[in-house]
Amino acid sequence: MPCPIGINPLTWTNDDMPELGGDTPLETCLAEAKVAGYDGMELGNKFPREPAALKKTMARHGLRVVSGWYSANLLGRSVDDEWAAMASHLSLLASCDSTAMVFAETNGCVHGDRSAKLAMRRTLAPAEIADLGTRMSQLGSRMATRGVRLAYHHHMGTVIQTEAEIDALMAATTPDVGLLLDTGHLTYAGGDPLRVAKRHGTRIVHVHCKDVRRAELAAAKAADLSFLEAVLSGVFTVPGDGTIDYPPILAALKAADYRGWLVVEAEQDPARAHPLTYARKGHDYLRQTAAAAGL
Repeated sequence: MPCPIGINPLTWTNDDMPELGGDTPLETCLAEAKVAGYDGMELGNKFPREPAALKKTMARHGLRVVSGWYSANLLGRSVDDEWAAMASHLSLLASCDSTAMVFAETNGCVHGDRSAKLAMRRTLAPAEIADLGTRMSQLGSRMATRGVRLAYHHHMGTVIQTEAEIDALMAATTPDVGLLLDTGHLTYAGGDPLRVAKRHGTRIVHVHCKDVRRAELAAAKAADLSFLEAVLSGVFTVPGDGTIDYPPILAALKAADYRGWLVVEAEQDPARAHPLTYARKGHDYLRQTAAAAGL
């Protein structure tokens, strides 16, 4: 069965910078996602948080709930406390038949602070990653009982950003902790999405397909821009519109028998990157490229 293709509402409206598409109604996001050909959408802050209301909203547009971001603080609280904090979000995803939760450790993160350079992010010593991995594995095991996989999202400006940090976290966790492969974030961090797809293919449970623009990325790195300033500079775009070579990455996912969602996610200023135009561009490229790879 083909991998379903979803999209994140960031194409239309940005949770971290509400001024980007803040006045765009959820109904517009959903209607245009359907027109562009998508099977589902990830959650954002404009979505209903009550299961019946969310299902009704999505069904009206013929879309599925793909997943939803969760900001974790396992470095600052116990597994039991984290489990309690995520309870309502996990229940919402489970009730909508989502199979993975986008999960990122945000203690010491700077990705949501427009004034914070990426170099200001918290980094972890090997022993801290090992301890984080132990507790994350316990949490992942609990989540599995609800039918939802923990999909760890390496992310610029957080404690797990680089390829080496991804490797360390995967080594420190059990298979109950899945990996969310984000092609754009990994490329920004200087890593190789193809290499990670080959090395950790059996752990990948969710994929964000984000492309990067070479010139804008080089400029953002040279200036050590904050993550949000880099977004505003146009560093990201939809797959097929940047420099990432997707065919071998998708082929590696096929070789690992990947069967999850392929999600177009590209933080851009909707005033500069017309949402429906880019949603269609990302969908059409990804659908064609995934089909060629056997996904």
